[in-house]
Amino acid sequence: MHDIWNPWHGCVKISEGCENCYMYFLDSQRGMDGSKIFRTKNGFDYPLQKDRRGNYKVKSGEKIRVCMTSDFFLPEADEWRPEAWEIMRLRSDVIFFLLTKRPQRIAECLPPDWGGGWENIFMNVTAENQHRADERIPILLSLPFKHKGVMCAPFIGEVSLKSYLATGQLEQVLCDGENYSGARPCNYDWVKRLHDECVEADVTFVFCGTGRRFIKDGRLYKIEGNGLQSEQAFKSGLSYKGKEAVYDLYDAYGYPVPKEARYVPFYSERCQTCGMKLSCNGCSKCGKCGQVFE
Repeated sequence: MHDIWNPWHGCVKISEGCENCYMYFLDSQRGMDGSKIFRTKNGFDYPLQKDRRGNYKVKSGEKIRVCMTSDFFLPEADEWRPEAWEIMRLRSDVIFFLLTKRPQRIAECLPPDWGGGWENIFMNVTAENQHRADERIPILLSLPFKHKGVMCAPFIGEVSLKSYLATGQLEQVLCDGENYSGARPCNYDWVKRLHDECVEADVTFVFCGTGRRFIKDGRLYKIEGNGLQSEQAFKSGLSYKGKEAVYDLYDAYGYPVPKEARYVPFYSERCQTCGMKLSCNGCSKCGKCGQVFE
């Protein structure tokens, strides 16, 4: 996917949300061990890679998800992280979406000149249930980041974020069910509650997918196939676009990147009914979906 940057791969399970980790499952299908952590060879400098004409492959204004097959704040990645921070510093015109289950390590892992935070970093914590929400979100709220969010995935227990949303610091909440082997059910009532709380706070809420096991009106549905899960989430109508997050991005010379010069996502026909559309970087124009819509 063109919106993912994995400077390292592999992770260590630390909470109940990790039990059926998708990365571990997919690695096992390839004969790999997901607990083996390594620096990626061809992908480490992805945000700096250029095309044949000398232009960055990742355009100004794009939102790039970081370490989707690991955790950016893993202790095992301490030796590589300074270089990754430097890449994000150099690409101050790109938004980097960071997600962690280890917010207690963030403060000690920030660059020395971090100050009040960099404009192009969007810091998120995972909150798979209320216990983890209450453990991780207060730490996130205490840290110096310009942009903060929460991801309830895999959504395996009811979560209320009302008191955290009231701080005005959270710009986005995402939720998604669990997939692959041993998927635990996600409940429509949990999703609806989060939706209502976000609407009340005018915070963007993205219902990415139902997961493979979804409960609604007391009935358990088995929904196989990621595309169908995302489509069902879209059909629920629960995603909500709240107050727009404003990122002050700068080019390599320190000049502001105006809105009209930034990347504009485009969406294929398939994207029109995708639950992730509100938070997605857009279609990569691979041509597999047919007609493209602006």
